[in-house]
Amino acid sequence: MEANPRSIGRLPAAFLTPGSSSFMDFLSDHSPELLPGNRKLPEGIVEAPHGTTIVAATFPGGVVLAGDRRATMGNMIAQRDIEKVFPADEYSAVGIAGTAGLAVEMVKLFQLELEHFEKVEGATLSLEGKANRLSTMIRSNLGMAMQGLAVVPLFAGWDEGKEKGRIFSYDVTGGRSEEHGYAATGSGSIFARGSMKKLYRDDLTEQQATTLVVQALYDAADDDSATGGPDLARRIFPIVTVITDEGFRRLTEAESSELARSVTERRLEQPDGPRAALL
Repeated sequence: MEANPRSIGRLPAAFLTPGSSSFMDFLSDHSPELLPGNRKLPEGIVEAPHGTTIVAATFPGGVVLAGDRRATMGNMIAQRDIEKVFPADEYSAVGIAGTAGLAVEMVKLFQLELEHFEKVEGATLSLEGKANRLSTMIRSNLGMAMQGLAVVPLFAGWDEGKEKGRIFSYDVTGGRSEEHGYAATGSGSIFARGSMKKLYRDDLTEQQATTLVVQALYDAADDDSATGGPDLARRIFPIVTVITDEGFRRLTEAESSELARSVTERRLEQPDGPRAALL
């Protein structure tokens, strides 16, 4: 029996005429097994690398999102140079904490979701809409989270409508909260947040904001063994990104190296970091 020439090398009609602007909905209809939350886990305890810590801070004109480079598995260091901060699209970024493999997969799906919406609708989602889409993805992973494989990202971007940088944090159920000024997630978040609480001001320059997040990551690494500090010997430094009305920009290795080295050198004089005024 001869194959229909019109079907050779052609996708099914449903693939060419998606009924939804959501790539997740499209995937749920046609290949639901590909969604991270639908994967079948092996029996017993699952050991997987976990990533920490992510921090963010706003400044007039934008927002900074940064992360350390360590991934742990139990009490062991699984990876020293993992990347935890990714662009979501031109004007937003997401930092991952939690189960590293699932988190990276979720970020890739989130990137596709935003690109798919833009191509289908001919317009980009609002920052609020992007935050809501990520919330839905995290909620779909609840089954995995209840088995210990949680993903808890931090989302930040430039809001073109409000003309300012904004930060959104999440819990394992997909619950979303907007953070004002600064935020942190991951195992070292309590120490990073404490650091930023004393140093943050709403009139920071971009340079001061990037210094602030590196100081916070240093303080987190000082008290949390799962958070990695700047590794001068291996030249492994935090990933620092800036999002403004000009779009997403990741600091170059030279820029992040200089920033981390300057913070480390000051810590030789003040091991506990900068002092905030009492009054």
